Formats: sequence, structure tokens, C-alpha cells
Amino acid sequence: MKETRTLICIPDISGFTEFMSEADFELSSKVIPSLLNNIIYSNEIGLKISEIEGDAVLFYRQGRLPSLQSVLDQCHYFYTEFYRKLHELREQYLKNENANSIPAILGLKIILHYGTQIAPVKVGSRIKLLGEDLIVAHRLLKNNVPFDEYILLSDDFISTYSEEELEKTLSRTSFLKKVESYDHVGEVAYYYMQLVPPQA
Repeated sequence: MKETRTLICIPDISGFTEFMSEADFELSSKVIPSLLNNIIYSNEIGLKISEIEGDAVLFYRQGRLPSLQSVLDQCHYFYTEFYRKLHELREQYLKNENANSIPAILGLKIILHYGTQIAPVKVGSRIKLLGEDLIVAHRLLKNNVPFDEYILLSDDFISTYSEEELEKTLSRTSFLKKVESYDHVGEVAYYYMQLVPPQA
């Protein structure tokens, strides 16, 4: 199993558990797959799918990273397309009494991590990722970010870019830095930025 430099991107639907428990099954069984498909088809930077995890898509890309601006643009595109689909689904299922809860409860957070301790392996007909950096990416979903919707960039992801590119790109955004401590992983530094829903 050869370790390969790999970008991990996890768009994760927030409010998933609440929506599944509050909305009737007929509605939730249509809405969640539609949103996951929307995320998949909004991919414009050549990300590959490793897994669809119920309320999230595990994307990966091996080798050289796209520019930081391209990655952030992709995150924002995931987000705006996600909300476009949310409002489209609300209108589509307006006769369902739970339809208004679609954009009220559901949202999106996006985790980005980059590492070398990860490798793709074939299991059946699917490619699965294994390695410590995949564990780190999933740990980062459990954090103390004070928002429901955000972009989170691990320090390992950020550190792959030059100081010049970081200054040029991040100076136009409002990322904050934080450190979390995780069992069996230790301290992991990351940067996060709140995402604000677009006007309907």
C-alpha cells in the first residue's frame, strides 16, 4: 500500500439528524439523496469520490493541489449550489407540511485536509482511502467551531501553499485559527470561516 499525497474534501450536511427525525421519511428519503447528488455534480476541480457517508461526500484528489483560490472557489460553489437546491426542493415539496424545514434545518460545512499518510485501496469495485490522515480529516468534523456552516482548512492543507499565495488569497477572507486536541491524534491546528446562506 503506497502512501500518496492526497487532498481530502468532505462536504457534510449539518442538521441531518434533526431533519431525519423531524421530517417524515417520504420527504427525507427524497431530499437527502438529491442534496448529495447536487454536491457530487457541483465538483469542478477533478475531485474523485471515495465514499458517500449518509450525510457527507468523501472526495479526494491525489498529487499536486489546485491553487488555493480554486479550492476556495469550489467550496463556495458547493455552498451556493447546495442552497439553490435546498430552495428548489422546498418549492418542489411545498405540499408537504415539513417542506419549510428543508432550508431552515439543513446546512453545509466543508472540511479540507491534505496529507501523505493516506492510500487508496480497492475493496470490491470501490476505491477506499486508508491511513492516519483520513482519520484526522474525520476528527476535524468534530470540532468546537461556533457556527453550523463553515469552511475548515487544516494547517497541513494550508502549509502546502507558499506564503505569497496565502497572503494574496487569505487576506481577502476572514479565516480564524484554532487548535483542537483529539484522542490518538494529538493537537491539530486549523483555520475556519463562517458561511452565510445566500439570499433566497
